[in-house]
Amino acid sequence: MIDDRKNRRPTVIVIDDDQSVRDALKGLFESVGLSAETHGSVKEFIEADDPEKAGCIVLDIRLPGQSGLEFQEALAKSALPRSVVLISAHVDVPMAVRAMKAGAIDVLTKPVREQDLLEAVNRAIANDASRRGDSAAKAAIQARYATLTERERQIMKLVVAGKLNKQIAGELQLAEPTVKLHRGHMMSKMAATSVAHLVKMADGLL
Repeated sequence: MIDDRKNRRPTVIVIDDDQSVRDALKGLFESVGLSAETHGSVKEFIEADDPEKAGCIVLDIRLPGQSGLEFQEALAKSALPRSVVLISAHVDVPMAVRAMKAGAIDVLTKPVREQDLLEAVNRAIANDASRRGDSAAKAAIQARYATLTERERQIMKLVVAGKLNKQIAGELQLAEPTVKLHRGHMMSKMAATSVAHLVKMADGLL
């Protein structure tokens, strides 16, 4: 679980208004080789946050000001969602359901069993790594798509729709050899190894 981009370990961010809980959890995570940082409130976390930092958040549901549950729901709707494990001394079923619907990795009751928490945190870190990988791949596809000419984009749209070169030529009023030339350039720029590969990349672009 290494953040290769920044060459550092994933960080477990603990947000809890109880200093003793923060200290105990920080010690637990560091004892198994994880980096950890702590904050006493959502406001304190936001002021210090680096959204590019890989890892996850361990978040107390009951906090002064904005509650942990409200903050988790806001994070889930943001442009940079985070992997969150919620903890609380009082967890009821509606609260747990609400948290899981908003994407929480787990909801645990205090006092939390160390093994349960570590397992939840490992799942959260894996989820974060997967999401960041997906985001990077999507950004790369978007960057390649941006290099296409308008004609190449037209041809890509028709290729993805299953049109043959002859059909594309008729629709765009081009000679078939011209279509083949543009199509070759488009496939090369998109780094597509096949039409199926192109279709998969085009999902969400076109």
